[in-house]
Amino acid sequence: MLKLSNFVAISLLASALPAAMGASAAQAAVLGPDAAACAPGASGAAVLVKVDGFKARTGDLRVQIYGSNPDDFLAKGRRVKRIDLPVTPRAESMEVCVALPQPGNYAVAVRHDVEGDGKSGRGDGGGFSRNPGLSLFSLKPKYDDVVISVGAEPRRVNVVLNYVQGLSIKPVKSAAR
Repeated sequence: MLKLSNFVAISLLASALPAAMGASAAQAAVLGPDAAACAPGASGAAVLVKVDGFKARTGDLRVQIYGSNPDDFLAKGRRVKRIDLPVTPRAESMEVCVALPQPGNYAVAVRHDVEGDGKSGRGDGGGFSRNPGLSLFSLKPKYDDVVISVGAEPRRVNVVLNYVQGLSIKPVKSAAR
C-alpha cells in the first residue's frame, strides 16, 4: 500500500507535468539565422514575426522586410532582408526573428509556398504586417496600411496568412488579426 507521502508526491508530479509540458509546447521556438536578436534581453532593431493560420504544414515560409521608401514595397530586389525557412510540421504558428540595420519604419511581407517549389501559385498563402484586408482585385496592400515602426529593441508583429478560397482571399480558419 502506498504511503501518504508517496501518494502526495506522485499526485503533485502528475499535476505539474502536463502544465510544464503545455507551457513549453505552447511557446514556439524562435527561428531563423537572426534568432539571437530577439532573445530575452536583446537590444537592437529587430522584428519577431509570429505567423499564424497555415492551411498546411508543408513547404517553405518566406519573410521579407521592406524599408521606409513606399516605392520599394514589394518591388523586386528592393527588400532590406529576406529569410526562407521550411515550415515546421507540428507547431500551430511559427516565430521568425529578423535583425534590422537600424530603427525606423518597415513593412513585413510573408509568403507560404505550400508546395515548396519556389514559385508563387494559387494555393500559396501570404500576409503582411498589420494584417490588411486583401481581395482578388487588391493583392498588394498600400504601404501605409502595413508600415510599422521599429525602435532600438525587438518588436513583435503578428501576421495571419490568407489563401485564395473561391472568389475571396482570407484566413483558412478564424485566426486573430
